[in-house]
Amino acid sequence: MPEKIVGILGGMGPDATVDLFQKILRSTPATRDQDHLRILIDCNSKIPDRNEAALSRGEDPFPYLRESAVGLEKAGAQLIAIPCNAAHCWHSEIQECVRIPVLHIMEAAADHLAERYPDVRRVGLLAATVTVGRGLYQRALERSRIGSIVPTEDSQARVMEVIRAVKAGRWGEDVRRLIRQQGEGLASQGAQAVIAGCTEIPLVLQDGDLSIPVVDATLALALRAVREAREEKGRGVCSTAI
Repeated sequence: MPEKIVGILGGMGPDATVDLFQKILRSTPATRDQDHLRILIDCNSKIPDRNEAALSRGEDPFPYLRESAVGLEKAGAQLIAIPCNAAHCWHSEIQECVRIPVLHIMEAAADHLAERYPDVRRVGLLAATVTVGRGLYQRALERSRIGSIVPTEDSQARVMEVIRAVKAGRWGEDVRRLIRQQGEGLASQGAQAVIAGCTEIPLVLQDGDLSIPVVDATLALALRAVREAREEKGRGVCSTAI
């Protein structure tokens, strides 16, 4: 059966878009160029800030998200992945605009967590304030009967500081140390694993950096995209990105 063409609705931010693209490549079983999926990328960095919009402090990003989604479908994409967690506040609206599946990063991450760490029952969330506040991960995790632990108000402010730093191109040790501190804070509250639930966070926090596992939501989305595009039924998915 022919593989599906993957559309990446990106630009939020550009480095996160590159990260998803690379993780899709590394998660695809391939020994030559032709073994890889066809991927269409709309890296539209002009999409207004999702966090500000969700807090009613900025321009509505939905018209831009709709334009990109419709454009990807018209260009031939047969499924869409969005490497931005906060953009999933508009997931259902985006899905209504196109006839092709729009993958859900929270569901992909929750399923990946349940498959890889079946004994984990309490998970810490490192994500943008709106993502945490809207309960996007909490609802997805509840379906697997997994509880969520969120940062304190002060810790959440530090998480946002890290996200802004990465978007500004600052990936140094000071930024990495700051996000590790927030992750360990969640561990001290009883988290058995942490979800890197903003697509900037996996750029400065990887599994092995904390005393508990780090679940990369971008990787989970990449694995879901590969599986859906190849319509996996007993066909392996490469794990070199894990």
